[in-house]
Amino acid sequence: MPWYADWFDRPEYEWVYRRRDEDEAERAADFIERVAAPEPGACLLDVGCGRGRHARVFARRGYRVTGIDLSRRALATARRRAKDEDLSIDFRRRDMRAPMGHGAFDGVVNLFSSFGYFHTENEHQQVIDHVAEALRPGGFFVQDFLNAHQVRASLVPENTRAEDGHQITERRWIEAGRIEKEITIDSGGDGTAPDAPQTFRESVRLLERDDFRRFYERAGLRLEQTFGNYDGAPFEKDSPRLIMVSRRVEGGT
Repeated sequence: MPWYADWFDRPEYEWVYRRRDEDEAERAADFIERVAAPEPGACLLDVGCGRGRHARVFARRGYRVTGIDLSRRALATARRRAKDEDLSIDFRRRDMRAPMGHGAFDGVVNLFSSFGYFHTENEHQQVIDHVAEALRPGGFFVQDFLNAHQVRASLVPENTRAEDGHQITERRWIEAGRIEKEITIDSGGDGTAPDAPQTFRESVRLLERDDFRRFYERAGLRLEQTFGNYDGAPFEKDSPRLIMVSRRVEGGT
């Protein structure tokens, strides 16, 4: 089983990434509204929506939102939180390599490096092809990915931290063009998790801007802008993120 088919369904995932907050999601939405300028009430698709942080922000702002993700656990959390806020969001379980609709959306977002998981270029191309197919002509695609150059230059091989009594050790290395991460969680016998340490793995392809440009061109998307963070700074080799704004070419796909 590939790592992404299991890891996002684990409660341990939430311990490791619990520091993700609503403020970051609001900043991302502010940025997307500035650079992509969706019309009021636009129909948006969040690919790899996870627990729905960004989808809920967009729905609060009056957009019609659909979110897709492979994780049943993440989607259950997303639906519960949307219901708690009385937000109408269509959350669907779907592999991002599968079709997402035909000309159904004004904009698509893929955020927080929810990409690069697969082992072949064809699989990654397949995702972008389906994104383009799902967009109406002129529709926008905002993709937020890690900056491969910055990852290589500033790689921290190992760190350990504590979260609610859990000791979390993360080991990182680069192998075969991928950033590999091994995550070991030791509960310390506090009764909230198995006493024996558990180890999980993440693996993401170190894709660069030229790789994405190639994916987009093949799919009928035109890369218009690249940024290095959600403040709108230009993308540079040491930027913390690679954020790309593209649009479906009229008559494309």
